[in-house]
Amino acid sequence: MKHVLYSWIIFYLLTTLFLTSCKNDEVVDSPIYITQIYLEDIKSDIPDRPISFVRTGQMIRIEGEGFIGLKKIYINGYKTFFNLTYVTDNSMIVTVDKKTPIIDATADVRNTIRLVKSNGYEYVYKFEILSALPSIRNINNTMPKTGEKVTVYGTALNHTTSVTLPGDIIVDSNIENDTAGEWFSFIMPAGVTESGSIVSTGANGKATSPAYFNYKQGVILDFDGTGVHGYWQWTAEGSMINSQDLVTDPLNSGRGKCFLLVPERLLISGVPAGKPRATECWTAGNNEDWSLMYPFIPANTPVSEVAFQFDIYVPEVWEQTGHIQINLFNYFGLAGIGSSDDADSKQVAFYVPWIENGAKIAFHTNGWQTVTIPFSEFKKYATLIEEGNEPTFQMVVNDRNNATNKNFGMSFINTDFTYKGVQVTSSTFNTRVYIDNWRIVPCKMFDQSDYE
Repeated sequence: MKHVLYSWIIFYLLTTLFLTSCKNDEVVDSPIYITQIYLEDIKSDIPDRPISFVRTGQMIRIEGEGFIGLKKIYINGYKTFFNLTYVTDNSMIVTVDKKTPIIDATADVRNTIRLVKSNGYEYVYKFEILSALPSIRNINNTMPKTGEKVTVYGTALNHTTSVTLPGDIIVDSNIENDTAGEWFSFIMPAGVTESGSIVSTGANGKATSPAYFNYKQGVILDFDGTGVHGYWQWTAEGSMINSQDLVTDPLNSGRGKCFLLVPERLLISGVPAGKPRATECWTAGNNEDWSLMYPFIPANTPVSEVAFQFDIYVPEVWEQTGHIQINLFNYFGLAGIGSSDDADSKQVAFYVPWIENGAKIAFHTNGWQTVTIPFSEFKKYATLIEEGNEPTFQMVVNDRNNATNKNFGMSFINTDFTYKGVQVTSSTFNTRVYIDNWRIVPCKMFDQSDYE
């Protein structure tokens, strides 16, 4: 009796396995087709949106039948990685590779998704494939004078044909384009009086810059009447920069007065190696309540979306030695990178333009350029972010307003230091570096969307 029972169990198991195997074979051998494609975007109000086109870099969900047994996916002829974990017979998730060819795709595979199963079955679905949306990440001159060239950097900026400036002033001629889509440039027209974002239009759509173009309402010191230049205890050999140290814009661009990071009186002999607090330039400090900026930059704005900007002109090569320390208020030793000013709790930031991507370069500019330093790069706020906190512009304003000496300032240091893995041994500094137009600006990046 037991023998008969065991025989039936074995027969049942073998039959089940056989039928399951046949069923799996049937699934693998079943026809394959696509019925709908959806954009997967957790940041959107519609995280699973039916679409009629897709862009490189986007994640999509493909709906249909017969996906079990899928072996390869080709998008515009480009073999695209997919994870079998996210494949069922009726649905699968895949990200369109950023390297997927668009213009370079041959006509026979352009705007197609080809699915290949392990049994050799293939299915081609016609579907529009586009380049990624363009984005603007930096503008080299955010407070230009009429006639100056402005270069805009970002991604997918190919074939930019028009630029809309604040006040709906449109530039649609003399636009230079990078063939790789990493930049375009235009000439600043006359009559731009408003501030805000610039919007470019090109082959891949529109791109919007941070709202800091021509942002004159954020100027805290321009050495021409906006803001108050502060100085005290001045001597001919001292570090303090006063009104007598100011110079006229060497390019005669209409910027008026500016200052040399190291004034001529000190450049004569050069700044010696190992010199902290070589020079310093300050606002007057008192009666400058930054909370007055809240109507333009709300108090709850993350520090990553608010920045200190200034303009710089370096006609001679700056390399090998020296750096700038930015001080939220006047309390620090001005000893630079690697000193106690560099502690995690300090409201300072550093600028070393001649170190880039872990290497020393010969830095210079062909004209006035803008430097943007988000407050998230100031030591205290960077540390708070690393610890999981979310510091806001209000914290920056409070830190400065509560300081005993409210002077905002910039100092030049010529000491030995290590920055981003690069060791620097200081040497005599004698380069002319011109600085102008200190300002606080919004710097939130805008990611474009086809749907919002």
